[in-house]
Amino acid sequence: MPLSKSTIQYIKSLHLRKFRQKYNNFLAEGGKIVSEILQQAPEAVEQIYAVPEWIAARQHLLSNIKTSVQEITAEELKKIAGLKTPNQVLAIVQQFNFQLNADWLQNDLSLYLDGIQDPGNMGTILRIADWFGIRQVICSPDCVEIFSPKVVQASMGAFLRVQTVEMELAEWSKNFPELPVYGAVLNGVNVFKTPLEKKGIIVIGNESKGISPENEVLLTQRISIPAPPGGGAESLNAAVATGILAAVFRNQG
Repeated sequence: MPLSKSTIQYIKSLHLRKFRQKYNNFLAEGGKIVSEILQQAPEAVEQIYAVPEWIAARQHLLSNIKTSVQEITAEELKKIAGLKTPNQVLAIVQQFNFQLNADWLQNDLSLYLDGIQDPGNMGTILRIADWFGIRQVICSPDCVEIFSPKVVQASMGAFLRVQTVEMELAEWSKNFPELPVYGAVLNGVNVFKTPLEKKGIIVIGNESKGISPENEVLLTQRISIPAPPGGGAESLNAAVATGILAAVFRNQG
């Protein structure tokens, strides 16, 4: 059955944040991401639209789920896809509602993202957290939306495994006053030569403005990644800095 105009309109609306919030759904595109969701959170998948060859090759994933699967043509997929080169399948998925895990917060590393705006950076940071076993990422309310299609794509499935929570830094720091709060700043102490806790929060600031003044006063230790002699860049990309810091913290001792 061809896609109806109303179905096409609904799917295309989910490329916009206001409609993702209205319907509490988001889009997942491409075989890798849709397959990961079917393996890890099949109950969240509301509908799948796919070309015949993708459906035929994924019967092992589709046979035991209740999700409705609609066969469509490559031309129909182009009409609803956000990718420049549509990749055989698109799924409508319910948004996940994670809660702050106080045990993780007090006994492990977490990231706090202060105003991260670039979807590519956000997705990459989630991949970094996933790689280093950082299970929780807390986002300030002005961060880019986790379920933006570009974030979902850039995360390469990490958004399924890393729990993301939206919260002000001050909101939880007052409840956990003993928790170390590290902030990545340009004039901090050398992170490679500083004893670090194996638990705590690492605050990563906005791509151009850094950590906001209201959050900077909440830091218990200011750290930085020093450039070697001859280094020419003014600053590091937020995701790159996150990767370096995560590696340093995870490899202390």
